[in-house]
Amino acid sequence: MGRRCKFWLPKKNRFCANAPLKESLFCGNHNPRPVEQRIPCPLDPSHTVLQENLEAHVKRCPLLKQVQSLKLQPFYKRGINAGRDEEDKEDEEAEESTSKEFDNLLSSNKLLSGLSDNITSNMKRNAVYSMSTPAFTVLIRKIKSIHGLMCSDIQDSCKMPEACGIWIKKEIDRKLPFQEKHVLQQASILGNISEFGLLESPAAKVVVPEPREHLSCDKSSSRKDNEVPAVVEFGAGRAYLTQMLADCYGIKKVVLVERKSYKLKADRSLRQKESLSLERLRIDIEDLDLNAVESLKGIPYLAIGKHLCGPATDLTLRCCLSNQHNEDKAINSSGHLRGLAIATCCHHLCQWKHYINKRYLSNLGITKEEFHAITWFTSWAVDADHGSDLSDAVDRGLHLCSIEEDCSVDAYSGVEEIVRKMEALERAALGLMCKEIIDMGRKIWMKEKGLETRLVKYVPSTISPENHLLVAKCSNHL
Repeated sequence: MGRRCKFWLPKKNRFCANAPLKESLFCGNHNPRPVEQRIPCPLDPSHTVLQENLEAHVKRCPLLKQVQSLKLQPFYKRGINAGRDEEDKEDEEAEESTSKEFDNLLSSNKLLSGLSDNITSNMKRNAVYSMSTPAFTVLIRKIKSIHGLMCSDIQDSCKMPEACGIWIKKEIDRKLPFQEKHVLQQASILGNISEFGLLESPAAKVVVPEPREHLSCDKSSSRKDNEVPAVVEFGAGRAYLTQMLADCYGIKKVVLVERKSYKLKADRSLRQKESLSLERLRIDIEDLDLNAVESLKGIPYLAIGKHLCGPATDLTLRCCLSNQHNEDKAINSSGHLRGLAIATCCHHLCQWKHYINKRYLSNLGITKEEFHAITWFTSWAVDADHGSDLSDAVDRGLHLCSIEEDCSVDAYSGVEEIVRKMEALERAALGLMCKEIIDMGRKIWMKEKGLETRLVKYVPSTISPENHLLVAKCSNHL
């Protein structure tokens, strides 16, 4: 009888029957390997691969054909919306470097690792726990001070427009999935867009004809300006925000942007609308050159997104605005962006490289390391019981005072022990402040680009603790 793998199978009450590898007691399935040897696949970071097998894996990864096909599309430009660690570097150099790195991935025989420079939540947590207690206390005070200075005008704005009545009253096709909390969020997003003047309700589109001599150019142009012939939904997922928009506001053209593939999408229902043109782009927002999308050329559009996770909000803002801004021209003179509405979420995933307004953070004295800590704190905002509103506690700052007292009492306990002893409401209040600081930077960036902007809480936290909505419209639509 030959040698067998020495891995014990408790359910079968015997050792593995496979032959062991040379110079090992175990077979290939059970040979122990350090976790560090597995790295994210450069083509699709959702799965990992052994570093020693990376060269072979890249050539047969299931996503390879899709990536190769995507690279042939005119709207694909790798890393165009990614941002940079240092804002003073030249855009062209950064893009050229990233593009060459990716091309080498597909053609070279070198083992590639570490392409992803994202800071994980574990890394952020470990960095916070390694802080000294005085430094942690200073950071808490800084967050409290900045929040009081910058985030005092975030208003509640829960809107339930009459146009969305068929969804709110469940008068839709029963084949469409219905979850009340999602419907209320979608309706409020559309209500805020409409109130901001970016959408016209169906009732308002009915115009009583007047004699030709009484018609003025101003009225005609006003009606034309209020029309939104195209909608681009970023991070579309199954696209039920667009489904409600199409059902309630009668839009004519839709472009869905989503990097993943989903089942049970709204696409089939949307394609049944004869007057609606639908296009779905399976691409990462980071790599999308919206100006090169053929179906959007020469057409004004409205950009929307519900719960764009972490840096996806920053990538979307760059995609819509950064590459269209020209100091010598008014914004959107060629880009045709009419306005946007983005519901943010998952701030703990935000990255320094991608964040849209590093200058805002630097002016407030927030360093790269402190930004990582702040993003980690944001996860606490969704951990608490949201049966009651946290706004009053945040406004009074009582809980952060309690945190500072804990820091002074436990000066020698270490940050990890201080965090462990914090009450859930204390953690939630701090996390909510950090979320608002991050989103306020995004609002300020859009305002600097010439847009009229709002940052509102579009639903109560009892419906969703991820309830921030950025709404903006361009100067040519004021």
